[in-house]
Amino acid sequence: MKRTAQIKRKTTETDIALYLNIDGTGKSKVSTGIAFLDHMLTLFAKHGLFDLEIKAKGDLGVDIHHTNEDIGISLGEAFKKVLKDKKGIRRFGVGYVVMEEALVRVVLDLSGRYSLNFVEMVKLGETKGYNLRDMKHFLEAFAREAGVNLSIGIKSGSDTHHVLEALFKALGRALDEATTLDPRIKGVPSTKGKL
Repeated sequence: MKRTAQIKRKTTETDIALYLNIDGTGKSKVSTGIAFLDHMLTLFAKHGLFDLEIKAKGDLGVDIHHTNEDIGISLGEAFKKVLKDKKGIRRFGVGYVVMEEALVRVVLDLSGRYSLNFVEMVKLGETKGYNLRDMKHFLEAFAREAGVNLSIGIKSGSDTHHVLEALFKALGRALDEATTLDPRIKGVPSTKGKL
């Protein structure tokens, strides 16, 4: 059974086509019009071993907000579609990534319930027109749409680029772990019998 999804999202603000294969090899082709986000999503796919294609056009003349958020929504929708009833998956995932001075922890639960807990132990600025606020908007949209309980801790870091890079890599690793099919798990990984 292939675990893939194709998502098309078109609004008056954005036009997005997304393909996701969660059992991939880390290949990606990402073109969002936001160069830094392209870089982050490429790292996310590589370290999560997801095959990911995104082609997005948005009202970037206004700012990046709509495009950034709608890509998060589309990616969340793709994960939700691929995982369906979540039978046989590990459900929980943890990713720690260090990038020079930056250390980021991502812990998640594919419970179907949205939550974003974000702990920053450092003050960060902007890098190439993308900042921590933009990244939070992206993650909120993704987690809400995918139904992910997501906890992120920025433990250290002074370079915004390094912190965000570590975060997207850690998110990829945590999602790879959580979405992995485990032959020991029969049915849905919950005592309720449903997620």
